[in-house]
Amino acid sequence: MSAVPKRLLTSEEYLAQERLAPFKSEFYRGEVFAMAGASFKHSLVKDNFAAETRDRLKSGACKVVTSDMRVRIPATGLYTYPDIVIVCDKPEFNDKVLDTLLNPLAIIEVLSDSTEKYDRGDKFAQYRQIPSLQEFILAAQDQPLVERFARQPDGDWLLTEFRGLEITFEMTCLPVKIPMSEIYRGVEFPETPPR
Repeated sequence: MSAVPKRLLTSEEYLAQERLAPFKSEFYRGEVFAMAGASFKHSLVKDNFAAETRDRLKSGACKVVTSDMRVRIPATGLYTYPDIVIVCDKPEFNDKVLDTLLNPLAIIEVLSDSTEKYDRGDKFAQYRQIPSLQEFILAAQDQPLVERFARQPDGDWLLTEFRGLEITFEMTCLPVKIPMSEIYRGVEFPETPPR
């Protein structure tokens, strides 16, 4: 008995289906992957981070959008929904529907147990292929820890860690400085911090 090969979708079929779907899905190499819902802590960190970033950029041309904005990576074909996206140049879109961004300047992902390996690995490898992307930021939800990866002039990515509630997170590509206590406002941490 032979297995029936799985039918792969085109990106056009995915977008047509996704625009009508009651939930969000990623798309890669013809396959659709449903996205899980977020925990309360994940949502708090994401919303705090987005609000504080938006507040610091409100007088300029940059826009801060959250996880309803789809991003496409043309080099790899991945369609995904980052937790937070910052775009400063004129937004470029996949098509005339204007719901799939192509040119983010910075992407922020809040880590969860189910996505951390993917966010740090395959997803970051694909994000690095976006020419406009200058910073990729990972925020833990189980401890006050933000990791900033900044693109260097030679194309390498430099990691800077911000750990603890008493320090200030800072971006390199934008005038954004946020106390870590504001990013993690309202978040309760476990008594024993993770390693």
